[in-house]
Amino acid sequence: MKPIDLATLLVMGALWGGSYLFIRVGVPELGPLPLMGGRVVLAALILWLGLRAMGRRPVIRPHLRPLLIIGLSNAALPFTLIAWAELRLGASLAAVLGATVPLFGAVLSAVWLGERLTAMRISGLATGLIGVLVLTGWSPVPLDAPTILAIGATLLASFSYAGSGVYVRRALRGIPAGTLALGQQLGAAAWLVIPALFLLPEARPSSTALGAMAALAALSTALAFVLFFRMIERVGPTQTQTVTYITPAFGMLWGTLFLDEPITRGMLAGFGLVLMGMLLVNGALRTGSIRSMKMPPGRSVRAQVG
Repeated sequence: MKPIDLATLLVMGALWGGSYLFIRVGVPELGPLPLMGGRVVLAALILWLGLRAMGRRPVIRPHLRPLLIIGLSNAALPFTLIAWAELRLGASLAAVLGATVPLFGAVLSAVWLGERLTAMRISGLATGLIGVLVLTGWSPVPLDAPTILAIGATLLASFSYAGSGVYVRRALRGIPAGTLALGQQLGAAAWLVIPALFLLPEARPSSTALGAMAALAALSTALAFVLFFRMIERVGPTQTQTVTYITPAFGMLWGTLFLDEPITRGMLAGFGLVLMGMLLVNGALRTGSIRSMKMPPGRSVRAQVG
């Protein structure tokens, strides 16, 4: 991987890690549904303008049904679950819990795609599960009922991301990346806009909250997807997908720098175990090189975002 590609990968991780920061800033004032509704509408507008500027005309109508499905499973539902969870959880903790997507993906690929669960994959899943237990049991917030529900919502969001990846692999092969990126945001908007309009905040949101929503849409959604698909064209999907392993680290970093959230021993230990589980699931420890790592199931055309 060339230095420019490595730099792009780090920028992608920073942008997707930043999504947890922007959500944590914007959700208390805007609420989960209005924040996510604004996110996908603005991101869709930016992507459409970008594609038009490049002379591309995405064809949405023939793929309307599958795009509505991934708009729900890969955007509307997980976005909203994470935003709701961050009313209770810090950005750092939510980011680390979001690292469980490849673990769920391995299980769903075995169930739906018939991929074999080897002993190494099973040990990776067990290690990742232990990591989640360490992370939540040693978390910086008290484990009361609201916190447990918030943790469960974040894990459900990861499950939804993973399920969407498997669906994309089965039903959306051959669709141009630009069409898929824009169509996903439009599909998410179809699910979110009307409920969001009924739940608009009574008080006028501050410029900080509105700025967080704009940054979430422009940086962590539209720009991050543009870089993601560009990296796929340059270095291929397998090396591009290593962004999954650095996004949570940036999530913790931004939470510490901008929100004064502590990075606890439990978070580091839990993240380390989850990371080891992901490497085992994807075969990286067997080969001794992340470069030769297998592609996580169903992630050739999309990536996890917060």
